[in-house]
Amino acid sequence: MITKRIIPCLDVKNGRVVKGINFHGLNDVASPVELAKYYSSCGADELVFYDITASAEGRKLFTDILRETAANVFIPLTVGGGINTVDDFDRVLKCGADKVSVNSGAIRDPGLIEKAANIYGDQCVVLSVDVKRIDGVFRVFAKGGRENTGMEAVSWIRSCVDSGAGEIVVNSIDTDGVKEGFDLELLAAVCENVSVPVIASGGAGKTEDFIKLFKSLPGVDAGLAASVFHFGEIRIEDLKKEMALNGIPVRI
Repeated sequence: MITKRIIPCLDVKNGRVVKGINFHGLNDVASPVELAKYYSSCGADELVFYDITASAEGRKLFTDILRETAANVFIPLTVGGGINTVDDFDRVLKCGADKVSVNSGAIRDPGLIEKAANIYGDQCVVLSVDVKRIDGVFRVFAKGGRENTGMEAVSWIRSCVDSGAGEIVVNSIDTDGVKEGFDLELLAAVCENVSVPVIASGGAGKTEDFIKLFKSLPGVDAGLAASVFHFGEIRIEDLKKEMALNGIPVRI
């Protein structure tokens, strides 16, 4: 049976890891390099590095801090932020990323996913989707959750998978940083419509939230979180032990 993955997320702004609530009120946390070293050695299955303001600021992802971070990571590293062209994929992969996450760039150029998948393979292309309920409908947001695209989220995700996205990170803006549990309704809708790995992001507050996620939605492949790991509210080693005790397949 395929093990469920636990993935810490480094939201990076101006070379520092930050964290907020509902994508707002960002507070400084730590150096991405030091956090990457820590997570690489404490049982994390993978690591995600997002340059969270690159798209909104219309610039390319900072590569110097990424190179240093990647040099200190010995688990799979997914990198996103300001990915708008195939050249951006190439640049980030050469900095040490294993997979590249695209969000606003795919909205701007829907053909980007297919082009990147044809060159680097589906397994390298990760679609990250920021989703918020608007009048009861799941809508896709761009530019770090700042801009409502008006697109319905599940149909957008399905079309990107058809184009070659090999993995989906579902970021719920409604639950982000609230620490009251993952957005199970949204995740269920996505899992019912795609066959590629789905990563749940937004809402983890305690160990039980991960247990509920994987028991309620066996189709979810991984749980991603930030502040609960950064501030030591959940230790990854302890979380995995609890998952195993609850019959959830996990790499200890």
